[in-house]
Amino acid sequence: MGYLESVTAPEDLRDLTGPQLEELAAEIRDLLVATCATTGGHLGPNLGVVELTLAIHRTFDSPHDRVVFDTGHQTYVHKLLTGRAPRFSSLRQEGGLSGYPSQDESAHDIVENSHASTALSYADGLAKAYALQGEDRHVVAVIGDGALTGGMAWEALNNIAISPRSRLVIVVNDNGRSYTPTIGGLATALTTLRTSPRYENVLDLVKRRLNAVPGVGPAAYDALHAIKKGVKDAIAPQGLFEDLGLKYVGPVDGHDLDALEHALAQAKGFGGPVIVHALTRKGHGYDAAERHEADQFHAPGPFDVGTGVEKPKARGWTDVFSEEIVTLGEQRPDLVALTAAMLHPVGLQAFAERFPDRVFDVGIAEQHAATSAAGLALAGMHPVFAVYATFLNRAFDQVLMDVALHRCGVTFVLDRSGVTGDDGASHNGMWDMSLLQLVPGLRLAAPRDGARLAELLAEAVTVEDAPTVVRYPKGPPPEDIPALEQVDGVDVLHRDGDEDVLVVAVGAMATTALEVAQRLGAHGIGVTVVDPRWVVPVNPALVELSGRHRLVVSIEDGGRVGGCGVALLTALNEARVTTPVRIHALPQEFLHHAKRAAILEQVGLDPQTLARQCLEEITALADRGPLLDVDHTG
Repeated sequence: MGYLESVTAPEDLRDLTGPQLEELAAEIRDLLVATCATTGGHLGPNLGVVELTLAIHRTFDSPHDRVVFDTGHQTYVHKLLTGRAPRFSSLRQEGGLSGYPSQDESAHDIVENSHASTALSYADGLAKAYALQGEDRHVVAVIGDGALTGGMAWEALNNIAISPRSRLVIVVNDNGRSYTPTIGGLATALTTLRTSPRYENVLDLVKRRLNAVPGVGPAAYDALHAIKKGVKDAIAPQGLFEDLGLKYVGPVDGHDLDALEHALAQAKGFGGPVIVHALTRKGHGYDAAERHEADQFHAPGPFDVGTGVEKPKARGWTDVFSEEIVTLGEQRPDLVALTAAMLHPVGLQAFAERFPDRVFDVGIAEQHAATSAAGLALAGMHPVFAVYATFLNRAFDQVLMDVALHRCGVTFVLDRSGVTGDDGASHNGMWDMSLLQLVPGLRLAAPRDGARLAELLAEAVTVEDAPTVVRYPKGPPPEDIPALEQVDGVDVLHRDGDEDVLVVAVGAMATTALEVAQRLGAHGIGVTVVDPRWVVPVNPALVELSGRHRLVVSIEDGGRVGGCGVALLTALNEARVTTPVRIHALPQEFLHHAKRAAILEQVGLDPQTLARQCLEEITALADRGPLLDVDHTG
């Protein structure tokens, strides 16, 4: 029996010896590699925080003391140490463990926070509340994996620095910068000294007494203070944090358990906000990850444990975009690209290799990216900001007020739109079409296949007086679906029989819509299937087509509230078209993780369910006889 099997809660760690903890760390790494080789997931970051997570749970008392991770994808070890090891093989599987913290799973998880740079704000609020309530509780915020590049983190630090009563320990998990580590007894002694309340009292006493000496006192204190700061800054890169008024411990070797526990214990005893700077290595302990130059196995798909070679993937939507943006870059010297710390995942690596001076990685700062893109556009460039759909939520105000208000020609490419599946509620890109309907002048395209992605992207970058959006889902695109004809910009994909049902397919739902048409046709119902291509704004041709049919059915993989179906219904109402409209979209819920197809079936967006509902609707219309000339509002 391994040590991990005996760990059912963090307190089980406290009686383990040093050698036993080393064996436990090795067991954890073996399990991380074996599980992620099957399920995929954020392997590299978690290999890097094994000792750090052990040290936190041996020093603090979770869940009484609250531990918040940023980003939440580095919590696999935390899950293993808080009673979830027996279920770890279910990671990211339907009904299994989430790839992020989850309140539904454990009392040790307080926030899900898979959107980066949020933990310090959560922690600030928690620590202030405990101080006000007189509770003897600590808050630990583990921030790393690029999260400190987000502006929200620095907003939080600015406020934490003026909250001296907050018993808050900020652990900077530094796996991306090459600070020289502090080593040796002197560094440990200085760390102990800096976090001692007695040290602060002595400094205050010296300051008051020296300043009381006429003439030379203030100058003497300033000199001594400068020497003190100089000694510390020569040993540790703490100036930035201490300039904010925060105590600093480190840097400490993030894979040295004894050093980590010593640093955390000192920080815990200080009684106010403290930063502990831990140097870790992504992928640590698994050779294939450490040698992986691109991202140390940040988030691989299933792979072979022995070689580290990922299993082949089908050509995806992202691959199509990656090729097309390079082609457009060859044609357009004014085309530039932006990414928010996602160069590889969003498919901009090839563009960066071809045009290294025309791609800008701004870090985890989507708001800044959007407004910087506006600035680029105002200066005559055409920026393409490629971002996961879920992360554009964070920059909505910038899209509205900084890009659209100034009629800037910026193209937003939204990868992993709609239902993404495995990564759960916070990563489903289901909010964009509802939010972006609100933006005046914005045009949004939803390609149904790879060929349309190329066409619509090429059209989008020609628009210079308004923001444009091109969205597509995760995974491989379907085989290209040719149009029978185009009616004023609307692609007709299927026409059979009478004009009974008009099925409006938004983007990737076109394949589903065609299956629905086949099922209805088998019952003798005439069906026309159209793809609007540009779904925002509503094409007048779509309004005209709707007026010729007995029932309009819209199908989209975005939120039902304020989505494309609602926009179409509004346009029909304004045009006094009385054809009934049935909207099929995602419910306004936080959907649990599962495969995309499984989630679509759960919410009724599978062909069988949609066809049955359409059949019931058209049958009911026939039973009611001629339609009344009234406005339909839902």
